[in-house]
Amino acid sequence: MTTKDLTRYRNFGIFAHVDAGKTTTTERILKLTGKIHKIGEVHEGAATTDFMEQEQERGITIQSAATSCFWKDHQLNIIDTPGHVDFTIEVYRSLKVLDGGIGVFCGSGGVEPQSETNWRYANDSKVARIIYINKLDRMGADFFRVVKQIDQILAAKPLVMVLPIGTESSFVGVVDLLTRKAWVWDESGDPMNYEIKDVPADMADDVETYREQLVETAVEQDDEVMEKYLEGEEPDIDTLKRCIRKGTHDLAFFPTYCGSSFKNKGVQLVLDAVVDYLPNPTEVKPQPEIDLEGHETGNFADIDPEKPLRALAFKIMDDRYGALTFTRIYSGTLSKGDTVLNTFTGKKERIGRLVEMHANSREEIDSAQAGDIVAIVGMKNVQTGHTLCDPENPATLEPMVFPDPVISIAVAPKDKGSVEKMGLALSKMVQEDPSFRVETDPESNETIIKGMGELHLDIKIDILKRTYEVDVEVGKPQVAYRESITQPIEDSYTHKKQSGGSGQFAKIDYVIEPSELGSGFQFESKVTGGNVPREFWPAVQKGFETSFAKGMLAGFPCVDMKFTLMDGAYHPVDSSAIAFEIAAKAAYRQSFSKAKPQLLEPIMKVDVFTSDDHVGDVIGDLNRRRGMIKSQDSTPTGSRITADIPLSEMFGYIGDLRTMTSGRGQFSMEFSHYAPCPTNVAEVVIKEAKERQEAK
Repeated sequence: MTTKDLTRYRNFGIFAHVDAGKTTTTERILKLTGKIHKIGEVHEGAATTDFMEQEQERGITIQSAATSCFWKDHQLNIIDTPGHVDFTIEVYRSLKVLDGGIGVFCGSGGVEPQSETNWRYANDSKVARIIYINKLDRMGADFFRVVKQIDQILAAKPLVMVLPIGTESSFVGVVDLLTRKAWVWDESGDPMNYEIKDVPADMADDVETYREQLVETAVEQDDEVMEKYLEGEEPDIDTLKRCIRKGTHDLAFFPTYCGSSFKNKGVQLVLDAVVDYLPNPTEVKPQPEIDLEGHETGNFADIDPEKPLRALAFKIMDDRYGALTFTRIYSGTLSKGDTVLNTFTGKKERIGRLVEMHANSREEIDSAQAGDIVAIVGMKNVQTGHTLCDPENPATLEPMVFPDPVISIAVAPKDKGSVEKMGLALSKMVQEDPSFRVETDPESNETIIKGMGELHLDIKIDILKRTYEVDVEVGKPQVAYRESITQPIEDSYTHKKQSGGSGQFAKIDYVIEPSELGSGFQFESKVTGGNVPREFWPAVQKGFETSFAKGMLAGFPCVDMKFTLMDGAYHPVDSSAIAFEIAAKAAYRQSFSKAKPQLLEPIMKVDVFTSDDHVGDVIGDLNRRRGMIKSQDSTPTGSRITADIPLSEMFGYIGDLRTMTSGRGQFSMEFSHYAPCPTNVAEVVIKEAKERQEAK
C-alpha cells in the first residue's frame, strides 16, 4: 500500500452560531471543489449535508456530517457541525478530531452567544482557525464592526486578509491584501464568474493601511524576516505566507476573510486559506496515549502509518445500512478484515466494511491510514469516545468527557405494541448522542429521557416519531434537582441483631460534612487501633455511597458530601461486612436531616438577544423568572442580555420571548452550576416529589 502524502491533507470543521451560514458555506465548498453540481439551499431544505428530515425542516444542522473533497491537489476532510447550544456536544466531539477550523460569523449578527461557546471549545482543544465573516450582502452587514467584536468579545486577534468591495446590496467582491488584487463577481450567482482586477481607486489608501498592519503582524513570527523588514526590505508573498501559517498554528492570530456564501462571492479565497494556513495532520500536536488504568504513558499517537493502530470513534450515526462509526485514525493503518481492540469494553471487533463519506453518499475503500477520517459500517459495541487500537499493542487515547443532562421527561408509546420498538429506537439514539440518556424509573416503571435542554428533547421525540415511527405520549418536563447538606454533623450508630442464631453487630462513629463544589462523594477512614478492622471499611464506604445516590428530602441524588469514619466497635463473631454496610445506611438516614439539608437547582447561563425597544419587557420577564442579570450590552442590531436563571423557570420560554419581541428575540442557554433553592420553591418541589412517590 502506498503511503499518502499527509502534507496534502486538511481535516477541518466549520462551526458557528445558529444561522451564520455554516451549512451554506459547506455547500459552496462542495460546489467549488466539484463534488455536487446543483447547489442545495438550506432555506429550501435541500442542503447536501443536512440530510435528516428534521434538519431540512428547521433549517438547522443537528448532526455533524463528514465529507471529503479536493482543492488544488489537497484532500479536504470537512466536518459540518451544528450551531445550536443544545447540540454543542456535537461541536465538542468534532473539535476533538479536527486539526483546524473555520469560524463563520454573520456580517450583521456579529459575535453571537453560541459563537463564544464554540470558540471557547476550540481554544480548549487548541485548534488553529481561520475566520470567515459571511452574509456581507445582508442589510446591516458591517465587516469592520464584526472584526472589532471578534477582538473585544472573543479576545482573539483577527488578521484581516481581505477587504470587502461595497457593502449590503452593493457588495460585489473582495480585495486580497497580499496580492493587492480585487476579486469581483458578477450577478449571475455562478462562483466561477469572477474577474481579478486592480484595486478600486477609492480603496487604495485603506488597502495600503491594512496591508501594512498585515505585514507587521506576520513578520513578528520570524526574527530574521522582521529584522530585514525593519531595515526597509519588504518580504515576498511566499515568506509572508510562511509567517502567517506559523502564527495561525500557534494561535497568535486568525486570518480573517469575508464574503457571501449565498451569493457565491469570496469562498475561493477561504479555500485557498485552508490550504495555505491550516495545519496538515503531521503539524498538529499528537494525542497523548493512556494505559488501560487511565495513566499517561508518555507515548504519543504519532501520525505514522507504520506505527500501531490508534483510532478514535467520534460519532455514531444510524442509517439504512446499519450503524456508521465515524473514526479518526491517528496512527497506524486500518484495513478491511482487521481485528481491533476497543479499550473501553475490552472486546475485540472485526472491521467489516470501510467507507469514505461524502455527506450522505459513500465510497467503499479497502484500507485507511493515519490522518484519515473514515466511517466503519456495522460495529456492534463501539460508542462515541471509544479508542480502537492494535490488540497486540493496546493503548487508549484521552476519552471524551460529556456533561450530565439537566432536564428529563417521561415518554410512553401510545399503543402497547410499540414498547419494544421504542426501546430499540432509544438505545440507538443513546449510542449516537452521549449527552442523551435513557433510564427506567424503578418504582413507576416509566421510561425517562434526559437531555441538555428543551429543544434537545423536542428533537429526540421528533426523531422517535418520524425516523422510527413510534408515536409517544410525553410527560411534563422534570428538572434534575440535587440535594446536599449545609453543616457538619458528628454522630454514632450501632446496628445490633443478636437474638438467637448468628447475630449482626456493627458500631460506627462518623462525621458527615459538606465538601467543596464539584467534589461529589468522598470517603475517608480515620480509625486507628483496629476498633473497626480494615476489611470492613469498604463496606462502610459502600453503605454511605449507595445512600448518597438518594437524598432524604425528596429522593434526588446528593452532591458534594464527605463521610469520615472516626471510630467504632466490632464483635469477633457477629460482625460482618454486611452488618457494617447496613449500619452505614441507617447512619445516613439518622444524620441527614440533622445536617440542615437543602435542595439545589440547576442554574442556566442564558443569553437573550432582542431589539432595543423590547429590552425593558425582556429584563422584567427575566426578573420574574428569578433571573440574576449579569450584563446588558447594546449591539448595532439590538441588545444582548446575559443572566443566570433557574432551569425550572425556563420551560416554554421561547414562546414567551417571541410574543414579547414580535418574533424577533433569540436566546440560547447552557448549564452553569447548581445553587440552593429558595425555601418557598423547595417546599413545592419536595411536596410534589412526595406526592409522586405516594402515588407510586
